[in-house]
Amino acid sequence: MATELPKAFEPREAQKSCLELWTKLDIFTAKPSQGKPPFSMVIPPPNVTGALHLGHALNNTLQDILARQHRARGFDTCWIPGTDHAGIATQAVVEKRVRDLEGKTRHDLGREELVKRIWEWKDQYGSRILEQLRGMGCSCDWSRTRFTLDSTCAAAVRRTFFNLFKDGHIYRGKRLVNWDTQLQTSVADDETFVETVKGGFWTFRYPLVDGSGHIRFSTTRPETMLGDVAIAVHPEDERYKSWIGKLVKVPLAGREIPIIADALLVDPELGTGAVKVTPAHDRNDHACGQRNNLPMLNILNPDGTLNNLCGKYGGLDRYVAREKVVEDMEALGFFEGREDRDIELAHSDRSKSPIEPLLSDQWFINMAELAEKAMDAVRDGRVKIAPTRYATTYLDWLGEKRDWCISRQLWWGHQIPVWHVRCDKALMEAKLAGRADIFWREAPEGGFHLCGIEDLDENILGPQHPLVRDGDVLDTWFSSALWPESTLGWPEKTDDLGKYYPTSVLSTSRDIITLWVARMVICGLYNTGHIPFHQVYIHPKITDGFGETMSKSKGNGVDPLDIIERYGPDALRFQMAMMATETQDARMPVSNVCPHCDALVPVKQEHMYMRTKKLACPGCKKTFRPGGPWPAADAELITAKQASDRFEQGRNFATKVWNATRFCLINLEGYTHGELKQADLALEDRWILSRLAGAIQGIDQALAQFRFSETIKLL
Repeated sequence: MATELPKAFEPREAQKSCLELWTKLDIFTAKPSQGKPPFSMVIPPPNVTGALHLGHALNNTLQDILARQHRARGFDTCWIPGTDHAGIATQAVVEKRVRDLEGKTRHDLGREELVKRIWEWKDQYGSRILEQLRGMGCSCDWSRTRFTLDSTCAAAVRRTFFNLFKDGHIYRGKRLVNWDTQLQTSVADDETFVETVKGGFWTFRYPLVDGSGHIRFSTTRPETMLGDVAIAVHPEDERYKSWIGKLVKVPLAGREIPIIADALLVDPELGTGAVKVTPAHDRNDHACGQRNNLPMLNILNPDGTLNNLCGKYGGLDRYVAREKVVEDMEALGFFEGREDRDIELAHSDRSKSPIEPLLSDQWFINMAELAEKAMDAVRDGRVKIAPTRYATTYLDWLGEKRDWCISRQLWWGHQIPVWHVRCDKALMEAKLAGRADIFWREAPEGGFHLCGIEDLDENILGPQHPLVRDGDVLDTWFSSALWPESTLGWPEKTDDLGKYYPTSVLSTSRDIITLWVARMVICGLYNTGHIPFHQVYIHPKITDGFGETMSKSKGNGVDPLDIIERYGPDALRFQMAMMATETQDARMPVSNVCPHCDALVPVKQEHMYMRTKKLACPGCKKTFRPGGPWPAADAELITAKQASDRFEQGRNFATKVWNATRFCLINLEGYTHGELKQADLALEDRWILSRLAGAIQGIDQALAQFRFSETIKLL
């Protein structure tokens, strides 16, 4: 039986032969008809626009460990892979491509053509990340691969929306939303980030209409004066008590507005003690407007230009208008001065452009009842979150019970299945009587909203009353919130759904506890009456050696494929599991790989965010530029890849396993495989087997508590 392995461990050869063998044997396909107990997971679906990064490498390594452990223990293991259509990100990529190559906008192409182009792009590039996961050795059930826009998932999305609409949980209303002027869509609070930028703090005066004086106020956004509807002061501020109720004039708009008292909006100790109120373009002002029954004047177009309510400023970009407004107020004698200030400004996570608060008609889910049920699932232990501290994040966010804005002004995604029509109620009742697949109600703007499980014929009520479909698509998080049940075939009663739902474990990042985890519990409970998963494991975050988040733009981002190429997939996986400690954040020192001599050159903090700096390799003395995106002008410089010497440990461990196995195999001359009998074993053999049994027991216990780093130490 003696077998001899090559002397040197070659990760690429091992990877190739393993992938071929696994495919040939089809050992990762789950079989619900087997009598084995189930163990199931769904992969957090990466954006179809994406490429593998260390976050994917970490999370999928940990999931793969759980999948392989349960498969080895005799479970019918179902680990479902898939990708997310990523509405905003994907449309942005293709729109930019069309703009760069053809000089056209999506409106030049039209909805049908743009969606066709995006599908073509997805078919060409969409499988990239799944192939990368295969290369990492992930033991997913590839036969069950899902996509959030495929027919199976689409059916689940359609039925969920219909049921929520019918049960009164979905409504349309005008609310203040985060508006991305570049992509021209609303984005969620969780899809924004705050960045400190250099800005200004301008002080102006508005004259009182009765001629008795002026009231001073300051603002960081002078252009919003064109939408002012009031000046607010504190009711106990002695400076302004007698002015409450008086009118002031907005000079550039020619509009008279009142001075009002609002103790919640105004702090009399700050600034001038007076605050301009623009309810349609500021969250605090919006709340003030609702409290005081003020009008809501929207002055912005979707592209960030001022609209026709702004007179001569209409059509100007908001930043151009800002300068013009300041100039005109100064010319009129109402400008008092400007200070330079650092401003905390919200930006869209997708386009990186500044967010504008905008009053807009959107579709919402009322969260009051739904959120409470999802909170109960964690409180009573049906869903267990580890580490337990993250249960607080989950409960605190759901406890706010903020309605969920589910509409996006995009063309790529699940188009909202609602049609609008204006006609008599009697006609609706006569034409749609007995139709269980259609539900309708009166629309806030007049007429009726119809929701259908299937697409509706625009002439269903007759050609004189054509139906007009809502143009928005659903928030991508809506479809991904159905991921556990939709991937298993819900709303159909499939064998997969019966065997593998609820799923066993969800492994994910803390960044999406609110965006995804909480919403999956909400939708799972609503759709099936059961939780979507029993356990949630929140894995750690990998930072560089200085605690900075890894990012290509900083020049400290490590591409897992570079690690696999340099050290092999086993080294990558070993180190990922080793770093998965309960402290959550793990630091990994990053080095640039000299493109000339292959030496590692440590990344220093001063290297971050550099764009043109040349680095010299201490060994070969040749220059290169550190990793990160670079302008074309620097094309003569070779860009370094990133790596970390931490992966040496994993490569060394894999080599030791290889060498130990090779030693055993070449010493099996004359051995015939059979059952080991304890009585025939020498003391040292029984000792070895006892150590093995102890390790297996310890590993099972550690993995049951998601202590992956401890597992590696035991190995």
